[in-house]
Amino acid sequence: MRTIQFREAVCEAMSEEMRNDESVYLMGEEVAEYNGAYKASKGMLDEFGPERVIDTPIAELGFAGIGVGSAMNGNRPIIEFMTFNFSLVGIDQIINNAAKMRQMSGGQFNIPIVFRGPTASAGQLGATHSQAFESWYANTPGLKVVVPSNPYDAKGLLKSAIRDNDPVIFMESEQMYGDKGEVPEEEYTIPLGKADIKREGEDVTIVSFGKIIKEAYKAAEILAKDHGVSVEIIDLRTVRPLDYDMIIESIKKTNRMVILEEAWPFGNVSTEITYRVQQDAFDFLDAPIVKINTADTPAPYSPVLLKEWLPNHEDVIKAVKKVMYID
Repeated sequence: MRTIQFREAVCEAMSEEMRNDESVYLMGEEVAEYNGAYKASKGMLDEFGPERVIDTPIAELGFAGIGVGSAMNGNRPIIEFMTFNFSLVGIDQIINNAAKMRQMSGGQFNIPIVFRGPTASAGQLGATHSQAFESWYANTPGLKVVVPSNPYDAKGLLKSAIRDNDPVIFMESEQMYGDKGEVPEEEYTIPLGKADIKREGEDVTIVSFGKIIKEAYKAAEILAKDHGVSVEIIDLRTVRPLDYDMIIESIKKTNRMVILEEAWPFGNVSTEITYRVQQDAFDFLDAPIVKINTADTPAPYSPVLLKEWLPNHEDVIKAVKKVMYID
């Protein structure tokens, strides 16, 4: 094992797959000459050249569409958005072309394409640059949605996403690119659709994904130390397909659940999980499910308001105490 940054894990995954398969290439804004807006493609232009690491104009609609057409013709493009907030400009190509082409062509075309880049808030970037679109894309049949939370998962999941024959939305975080973690020397992949238990516990299950899961880790340590509460933490890793089986099995053990998601509270991933758990594991619940989301407003720019808007470990502790009936 060796310790690398999140950005390096992303770069290694793309580079390894490009060495293994000449149909894989990277395209997006500043991915080549600048080594990536977040240095996640550092050195790739030098190794693979401008025909496989391609800088684009600021035109998401254009290069998203080019990527879809390229995938229809046998390539495996990786399309990088500088942020998924900018993917809204090309969302028609993603939802009406990439997600639907296999069905609408009667199975004649697969679309093996990865759309990747940062999601959710990243500090004081304002309301239009601080949005989480996981549930938007997960709501679309035909798309797979992956949201890793650490370098190990990022590399293994991205390699699987690039090899997948369906379009994959691969969502990262600007605030995680510098995070460090252990990654094996040897090649590995992580299957899409399989969650991971990051911390074993007996009293309550916390389900989360992406960078916000760090707040669950903080809360679990405090709850164990101050209240003797044993917390089980499940990292979804893949939002669609979602590993309901692992969640249900955990609920059967702990009988209580808190869901932590950095997203607006209406109609999100945690809402869907809540429905499925009450449908399939209602008799195992000893308390109502509590879900923790951002405030139901656009993200504020003010640092004071942003702190209140974004969920934190204190919110998680309160939620766990609520389902545990601890005063």
